[in-house]
Amino acid sequence: MFKKVYLKNNIPLVMERIPGVRSVTLGIWLKVGSRYEKAHERGLSHFLEHMFFKGTTKRSQKDIACEVDSLGADLNAFTSKETTTFYVKALDEYLYNASELLSDIFLNSLFPVEEIEKEKGVVLEEIRMSEDTPDDHVHDLFNEFVWNDSGLGHRILGEPESIATFNRDMLLEYIKRHYTRENIVISCAGNIDYERVQDILNPYLGEITLSGKENNNKKPFFNPVKKAVTRDCAEVHICMGVEGVSQTSPHRYALLLLNTIMGMGVSSRLFQEIREEKGLAYTVYSFASSYFDTGLFGVYVGTSPEKYKEVIEIVERQFRTFKDTVSSEEIERAKKQLRGNIILALESTSGRMTNIARQEIYYGRYYSPDEIIQIIDSVDIDEIRGLSDMLFSGNDIAITLLGPVKEI
Repeated sequence: MFKKVYLKNNIPLVMERIPGVRSVTLGIWLKVGSRYEKAHERGLSHFLEHMFFKGTTKRSQKDIACEVDSLGADLNAFTSKETTTFYVKALDEYLYNASELLSDIFLNSLFPVEEIEKEKGVVLEEIRMSEDTPDDHVHDLFNEFVWNDSGLGHRILGEPESIATFNRDMLLEYIKRHYTRENIVISCAGNIDYERVQDILNPYLGEITLSGKENNNKKPFFNPVKKAVTRDCAEVHICMGVEGVSQTSPHRYALLLLNTIMGMGVSSRLFQEIREEKGLAYTVYSFASSYFDTGLFGVYVGTSPEKYKEVIEIVERQFRTFKDTVSSEEIERAKKQLRGNIILALESTSGRMTNIARQEIYYGRYYSPDEIIQIIDSVDIDEIRGLSDMLFSGNDIAITLLGPVKEI
């Protein structure tokens, strides 16, 4: 059962009671991520997320760690292109303790100078680890090339040059600009009492007074560039795709089905042809990334230097012919697959917490699982053909290669 209320400072609090579970997940969501960083701030959203766990006015870093373990809780955070999230998952009997701990971290962190300098080293190692994982790194390169110098092209982890310049004043100024009432959504799901959650949070998060909202981002231009980045590794890692649709597009459910048919799961077209029929790759999948005002539909494949051209030709052919070859049988199978995926993703309180928060951020309303499944079931073959025509007909395909190649 879903309920939306507001804290006394007008921050929205979305909640979902789930009878029969023993856990609660509470999340603080901010409408700020790597997309909104200025050139000298690249990586600051993610770096700041790390710094909130380094001690508060009443708890040291070790105190936080010991308290989390004593509660048997999971306290963490993550950053995306458009959001930053801090969350805690605990047993329902520890709701107050967990909420107070998360609130203390969010409201009273000290950001010690010595910890900032140490964390620079940690994040630089995280960047190196990502770059040493080519099937991850090729996605960063792909986004950088297709979105050019817009915020969506920035790596979430940032760049070593900008991270080296971070200091405490920059962190506090960034918080002042972005960690405001207008940019916050609080989400809670599990075995909860709605009024109790509100009563627990109001004395803490209900006291936030920072106000203001920056909104100076223009819709980025999608650049269908083709680039090869030479690297000494065993496989050629391929990312290729076209401009997709936004989070609020009326075609977003048709896109879920198209993505499922194209490359999600072992029955998908690309998996069957590239891996099962021709043995050209071990890992192959399609993906859809959607943002406030635009999106990306793409395919990833890791293959040998001798086979990458054949793989590219297969993907291009699947794009070109999809409109005329998609069948009602494929659509019905994709609908059944999505129904299962949606329900399974909402089996946990953390999944429910994430779901209702994202709905509030992007749509300002709640869609129940039954409502989402009903909308998906209503998508017909004509809508999917129309979306396919919009995505693939006449649009150049962007391609990024990472591996032992010099050109496409």
